[in-house]
Formats: sequence, structure tokens, C-alpha cells
Amino acid sequence: MTMDRELMHRVAKGDEPAFTELSNRYGARLLTMAWRLLGNRADAEDAVQRALLRLFTSAKSYRAEWAVSTWLYRITTNVCVDEMRRRRSRSTLQQAAQEDAGGPWPPLPRGGGPGGGAAQNLDVQRALDRVPLEARILLALRYVDGLSYRELARVRGITINTVKSQLARGKSILRTALQEGGRRSRAAAVAMKGAER
Repeated sequence: MTMDRELMHRVAKGDEPAFTELSNRYGARLLTMAWRLLGNRADAEDAVQRALLRLFTSAKSYRAEWAVSTWLYRITTNVCVDEMRRRRSRSTLQQAAQEDAGGPWPPLPRGGGPGGGAAQNLDVQRALDRVPLEARILLALRYVDGLSYRELARVRGITINTVKSQLARGKSILRTALQEGGRRSRAAAVAMKGAER
């Protein structure tokens, strides 16, 4: 922690090697979190690059009472939320254009998540898409990055009780969505077996 704060102090003075060291130290964790939130590696990489750029340009505003990791997670989640809002705007415009054109557009391509098989990642991503945005962010930060309730509250600017209730709600929705997806997958497998006979 102290080393991170020292690196931030150096970054605030324009020290590029210190910035590179912080980027190397946190880049992979930030990418994993962003990937879980955005569901697409290219978008996640862009989000992390934007977050690291913000880190560099706003290093002078960093306050030492914050853990550097907490500050970075906050910047990255804000960048991801901005991206999700842009997507929503694009989706609304796309739907309006479809209605005007009288036909559907092909869906925007989406990538899988890190680790596991593509089908499993797609199931998890579809289930996560059903979780409200704030709960999805908290789930990613808690279970991908292992942040404590206190850190989550700090990153998102909410109370610890709100963190707990949002996590409980998110887990419940995620569990239900995964169970429904599993039942659909088993039903499809049974139907495929029957068709092969």
C-alpha cells in the first residue's frame, strides 16, 4: 500500500516509469473487472486504457487516505458505466432506425469472458446482463477482485448496508438466471438427442 502511494506521488510529478509500474501492477485486475462488466474484451481493453489515462492526468488530485487500488477501481467502474450508457444510447438509436427501415439490424457482436469455455462464459454473461447495473458492478468487484464491503462502499460512494443489499439482490437474480439457463441447456440437449434417433 505504501509503495502504491509512493508511486502515485511520483506519477503526480509526471514520472512515467512510476505510471508504467502502477499500470503493470493493476492492469490485469482492472481488465478482468471491466471484461465482466462490459462482456467484450476489446471494450474492456479500451475502458482500462481510458481509466489509466485518467489516472495519469488526474494523479495530482489523488488523496492519500484512499488506497490506490480503490481509487483505480472507482475510475475504471466509472469509465465502464459511461460505456454502458453509450451502448444504451446506441441501442435506442438502432431500434428507432430499425423501425424506420422496417427491418431488423444484425445484433452487435459480443465476446466471451476470461477463463472457462465460450458457452459457459456466454451463459454467465447473459445471466449478468439481467442483473441491474449497480449490483453487477458490485458483484464483479467483490467476486472477481475480492474487494471488501468497505472498499466496495468507497469505490461506489454508497453505504456498506447498500453494498450488502445490492450484492444480495444481484446474487439472487444471477442465481435464478443461471438456473433458468441450465434448464434450457438441458432441455436443448435432450431435444438434440431425440432428433439424432
